[in-house]
Amino acid sequence: MSTCHWCHVMERESFEDEEVARVLNRDFICIKVDREERPDIDSIYMSVCQLLTGQGGWPLTVFLTPEKHPFYAGTYFPKDDSMNMMGLISLLKTINNIWQNEKKTIIDATKEIMAVQKADRRPEAAKLTMNTIHHAFSQLKRSYDSYYGGFSNAPKFPTPHNLLFLLRYWYSQKETLALEMVEKTLESMKNGGIFDHVGFGFSRYSTDRKWLVPHFEKMLYDNSLLAIVYAEAYLATGNSSYSETAHQILEYILRDMTSGEGGFYSAEDADSEGVEGKFYVWTMQEIIDVLGEKDGIEYCSLYDITSKGNFEGKNIPNLIATGTLSEANKTFSELCRKRLFEYREKRIHPHKDDKILTSWNGLMLAAMSFCGKALGEEKYTISAEKCAQFILQKLVRSDGRLLARFRDGESAILAYLEDYAFLVWGLLELYEATYKPFYLEKALEFNKRMLELFKDNTAYGLFQYGHDSEKLISRPKECYDGAIPSGNSVAVMNLLRIARLTGQPSFEKEAKSIIEYFSSDIEAVPIGHTYMLCGYLYATTEKASEVVFAGSECDNMVKTYNSLYHPFSVSLSQITPELIKIAPYASEYRGYTGKAAAYVCQNFSCMSPVTDTESLSEIFLQPKKI
Repeated sequence: MSTCHWCHVMERESFEDEEVARVLNRDFICIKVDREERPDIDSIYMSVCQLLTGQGGWPLTVFLTPEKHPFYAGTYFPKDDSMNMMGLISLLKTINNIWQNEKKTIIDATKEIMAVQKADRRPEAAKLTMNTIHHAFSQLKRSYDSYYGGFSNAPKFPTPHNLLFLLRYWYSQKETLALEMVEKTLESMKNGGIFDHVGFGFSRYSTDRKWLVPHFEKMLYDNSLLAIVYAEAYLATGNSSYSETAHQILEYILRDMTSGEGGFYSAEDADSEGVEGKFYVWTMQEIIDVLGEKDGIEYCSLYDITSKGNFEGKNIPNLIATGTLSEANKTFSELCRKRLFEYREKRIHPHKDDKILTSWNGLMLAAMSFCGKALGEEKYTISAEKCAQFILQKLVRSDGRLLARFRDGESAILAYLEDYAFLVWGLLELYEATYKPFYLEKALEFNKRMLELFKDNTAYGLFQYGHDSEKLISRPKECYDGAIPSGNSVAVMNLLRIARLTGQPSFEKEAKSIIEYFSSDIEAVPIGHTYMLCGYLYATTEKASEVVFAGSECDNMVKTYNSLYHPFSVSLSQITPELIKIAPYASEYRGYTGKAAAYVCQNFSCMSPVTDTESLSEIFLQPKKI
């Protein structure tokens, strides 16, 4: 991970140290892996680390035999022994001594570890019901911080798919507390220091309960999913502060994280000049020097900036104490922000990880497409189309095989399940933002290839890497929704949407088989599978809708539809021979009495065509807050 803070610390302390290098080069063969390029390797050996130590994280340090069998694992090690922590020098000497003198001990350990790794420990499939959904909500409610939002004390992660689940729970169950949890969390994150109030965008997580002190690296995947959540919250509530935040996230992405060719970069580091957060923090005097005394003091009072500081003697701008700004203060704040941004741009910037990953680009493709239609902002849709074209031109091999990474003109590494699933998600969103059949056709094409490459034809579920990929010591299937939703969870949602868009129930059958395969995992820890449960809700809700817009001049109808919150709905429009080839049932729909019409089907029953926007709005009327 090129933006991992503790990876950099270990690199500086140990891997660039001559004493460590002598021991490593004398006794070991060293292999450095970018876990973002090789998530398959990371997943396998991270599970070993968790098995052996009860925890995981990065940097991940694993010792293997020549057969690539693991026998010892940990995360960060200092160079020298420190308090109760063994240093890397001591560890290397100890392991080498055991390898030279007691090799059988290590070989026996690897056999035990490999037996556990290869064993299918999944219990028999459980029968998921709405009780599982309610249990997930109860678990989130128990872990919810009612004062600062979020779902733990510290560290605190945004985990956007938990919020997506809660929005769907509110919508389907009319549970107002679920919406309150979402709103409190979104407002608290936006007001906290985890949000960059000068340059926009969210950092990866907060080190404290209040969302004040972030781990300053910014990841493409977090900002993709958060843009979607804030836009969904805007549709659900009409609160313009959420749409404003979604706009600000995407402004940051378009300004700082977009390549000239249309792809999106991966991340920005937490460190600059070897100091974590240096680029982002301020002294009170700096603010006054840039803004002048009157404006500077007023800005400091709004954003918790003092001579004492709130982070290591300096200040992270935040609105935790102030709360949401009034319109007058917003205008003042924005004028100040622009001047501070111009000043900050002269600083030495954190390192930018400029590799372009298909998976994370799929997420931002989804975000740009969804926000383009939900917020009525054409530039986001244009950016999404550029991204899609970039991937199709640069990251698809001549034989149609998707690749995982592009950097410095080189495309490489066979794509993983996440690459296919996230790209299909993005293409489905782009289709509904543009109604160009080409994007739906491509989504179907990559979805078909995904099933061919990753499907387990004996036990169901999708493997992390393809049948044609490098064979590793095990072949995992992931369903846990961690920092981002799992490839299997996103594939389930894609399959359900494709089934409804095309009228082909075989796709829904595939989705349900994946849910059933992982049902025992989901039932055991519902809170760890919230995006998979979004798929389960979609598969079972009576609120699922299919909408076809027919006739000429549908723009107002589509605009109204896009302004409503309907998380279990898909739509078709601009019915052409190309679309009918993909979704034959669309040929049956025409304008009604010479007008544009919306045909809405819910729960296997179709309503009379709707020809005015008011009637369309009433169909999708969401529950009101009490």
